[in-house]
Amino acid sequence: MLNLFRVLSKLPLRWLHALGSLAGWLTYWGSPTYRRRFQANVQIAGLPWSTAKGAIAHAGRMILETPWLWMRPPGQALGPVLTWDGAELIDAALQQGRGLVLLTPHLGCFEICAQAFADRYSGQLVAGEEAVNPITVLFRPARQPWLREVVDASRERPGLFTAPANLAGVRQMLRALRRGQTIGLLPDQVPPQGLGVWAPFFGQPAYTMTMAGKLLQQTGAAALLIWGDRLPQGRGFVVHVRPAPQIAADSAPESAAAIINKAMEEMIRLAPAQYLWGYHRYKQPRGLDIGTAPAPASADAAAATDPAGKA
Repeated sequence: MLNLFRVLSKLPLRWLHALGSLAGWLTYWGSPTYRRRFQANVQIAGLPWSTAKGAIAHAGRMILETPWLWMRPPGQALGPVLTWDGAELIDAALQQGRGLVLLTPHLGCFEICAQAFADRYSGQLVAGEEAVNPITVLFRPARQPWLREVVDASRERPGLFTAPANLAGVRQMLRALRRGQTIGLLPDQVPPQGLGVWAPFFGQPAYTMTMAGKLLQQTGAAALLIWGDRLPQGRGFVVHVRPAPQIAADSAPESAAAIINKAMEEMIRLAPAQYLWGYHRYKQPRGLDIGTAPAPASADAAAATDPAGKA
């Protein structure tokens, strides 16, 4: 598999996206469980099937572009493959020198966001002084040893550090913010070790991480929304940056999680064809005494009617 990763990393991005589109549809039709979950999540969100079905191909593109992203030579600039929309918001936040939290859902090429930040901002001015401004991103270590080796060697690059999704990683990100640095989170990821609360996501109770809200409350850091728009025909990516909602210092974890989930919903509605609808967002974490979701709607019931038949 490692050799396959190396081969794929050498292919042009347009080829990878073309192959990924095929892989996405093959996975969709080859896995009934994945297909039902995908359809159910779209219905829960109340979106027309026609606006979301493009995400089937985009899920495959996400997988096939990963070797290209992870195995880029360290220090190699992204160059013309990347453009920015709203970078001035990051510029202003960094000048404040109080730390910055970048929040993105599983939308588009979320992997490109951290690399783009490191490419643009590592070594830039922070609070008027020349300083390296790295970004630290939260990730779950891969279970497969060969993939763990690839991730460890490729995700960390100049200006980009990683923190494991556990208490040690939380402490690492807290230290980064207190040093005035930047961190990146995917708050629509089901939290590990029960570090979450039930909060609505597209009107459905979803177990949601409390980390984002707590880090903002404890550090007073700035927050922005960010996502990587995957352009057609492998032409590259546009990283969009938007203001994030404010989290009051005295907000309860449930309130903070609901506010962040709402912001994620609004971002997803901008490009539903690039959201990872097959992600098991509404699952109940195993082995955790967190109680059941309050009156959840049945995902299986939502998927009972195949929306593909209405396309």
